[in-house]
Amino acid sequence: MDLVIIGVLGGLITGISPCILPVLPVIFLTGGTPSARDGAGDGEVLPARRSRPFLVIAGLVLSFSLVTLVGSLLLGLLHLPQDVIRWAGIAVLVVLGVGLIIPRFEQLLEKPFQWLPRRNVENRGSGFGVGLALGAVFVPCAGPVLAAIIVAGATGRIGLDTVVLTVSFAVGVALPLLVFALAGRGVIQRIRAFRNRERGLRITAGVAMIALAIGLVFNVPQMLQRLVPDYTAGFQQGLANSPQGGALGLGGLVTDENRDLDKCTNDATPLQSCGTAPQIRGIQQWLNTPGGAPIDLKSLRGKVVLIDFWAYSCINCQRSIPHVVAWDKAYSAAGLQVIGVHSPEYAFEKDPGNVAAGARDFGIDYPVALDNSLATWTAYRNRYWPAHYLIDAKGVVRHISFGEGDYATTERLIRELLQQADPRVELPKQTEVADRTPKAGSTTRETFLGATKAVNFGGGTAYRAGTADFALPSAQPEDSFAMDGAWDVQTQYATPKDLPAQVRLRYHATEVRMVLAGSGEITVRDDEGATKTIAVSGTPRSYALRTGSSSHQGTLTVTVPAGVQAYSFTFG
Repeated sequence: MDLVIIGVLGGLITGISPCILPVLPVIFLTGGTPSARDGAGDGEVLPARRSRPFLVIAGLVLSFSLVTLVGSLLLGLLHLPQDVIRWAGIAVLVVLGVGLIIPRFEQLLEKPFQWLPRRNVENRGSGFGVGLALGAVFVPCAGPVLAAIIVAGATGRIGLDTVVLTVSFAVGVALPLLVFALAGRGVIQRIRAFRNRERGLRITAGVAMIALAIGLVFNVPQMLQRLVPDYTAGFQQGLANSPQGGALGLGGLVTDENRDLDKCTNDATPLQSCGTAPQIRGIQQWLNTPGGAPIDLKSLRGKVVLIDFWAYSCINCQRSIPHVVAWDKAYSAAGLQVIGVHSPEYAFEKDPGNVAAGARDFGIDYPVALDNSLATWTAYRNRYWPAHYLIDAKGVVRHISFGEGDYATTERLIRELLQQADPRVELPKQTEVADRTPKAGSTTRETFLGATKAVNFGGGTAYRAGTADFALPSAQPEDSFAMDGAWDVQTQYATPKDLPAQVRLRYHATEVRMVLAGSGEITVRDDEGATKTIAVSGTPRSYALRTGSSSHQGTLTVTVPAGVQAYSFTFG
């Protein structure tokens, strides 16, 4: 029962998430669009069957469940590309769309089935085929439940519990979609008196289906998802952190592939043996590889591999990356292969262009895998930015380090593994990159301005998503932020409504940075009255508000114009 409840809840949350938006027009229109009547010869139309919306969604649930659970396994056994099912689904959508636009083409498609008994022939246009095609190309937002299902399916760990969880999740996703399908049928039924409009409805549904197929080819749904903040992220995280979610492994699915990672202790000083490294999977795109080719860990046997989980706007990663870059430059010739697995924390960090620009800024030349679905992150049961997994020449994980710091130990173990792999190897001298990891409690915690992660708001009123007028309090707690003026608070950022507005930060840190996006100039005033302006332009990135050589406790007041989005404050 816990599996069913968690699955349905995870599906319901996903079913109202932004990534559902691209399929809604097709669901809405095909739920009530009538089918051309075979043999009439004049293109006469018949009313859509009452069961059509249910069959559309049933087809989606069936194909999505099968593709998610066993699709990768079957394609692997048949030695077929992993995206062949997706392309097949896109092709079916195009064919069905053309059939809706051109009735004679639809009749031509149905001819091979005319040998069936008449009562079955009349079941044409049930919508089940449309649902099957949608389920093959339907890629919902990644959440803890879906991640658990994907990992289980990819590793072959498919038991009764996984099947129950998958079906429950699919049903949960299907419920909001069924509402749209029934709504579509209801709207279309109300205008059935207008016979001349049914032709237009069929054409509209066909165009929507073809448009979705074309959009999938060019990854338009992913672009749309980046434009619309994921307002369900907080619910997904709450589900993963719930006692039931933790008990079911949603906070880190334990599989036969990653079970032995528990044998590694964070920041252990000696090498440990923690099982064969899980494969890198679910990668949307590779950077810094020949032709964007993927990397298989099995092909790296004989090399020492360092996997670095990072995100380009994460301040902790920004302090860690110089060490990783230095190790890559120093030890690549001796047999070290560094792989950066970019696992996004924000929606904008899923944009390949943003990640590529971030990698260039940090001087990253080693391969970077865009883990936008967090499939590899989940396979490693990772929960930290940054996180380093050190793998020996035989493919065994020998060391894990979560968070910043302990770089000297990691480098010493890299050298030790390189010498074990090749006793004759000549190693360069150790790298000399300053460790700028702040001491625990020495800086203000990372401060998010989005509604889902705002935990240190000191404005005295409730802080939630939506448009509201704020006023600076007379007394503001330390290590907090407060706001003044009209703000539009979204799930991941806040932006002034119409006129410039202020955010006041009380902090203690050596360095203060702010993640901003949009276009405009912000003004920063410190507690001594000194001001400076910073030009903001383009996609989200980190801007320095204060730099120094020693820790400082103070206040910054930032005036933000309309058109600039403020995501977070980070500290060093």
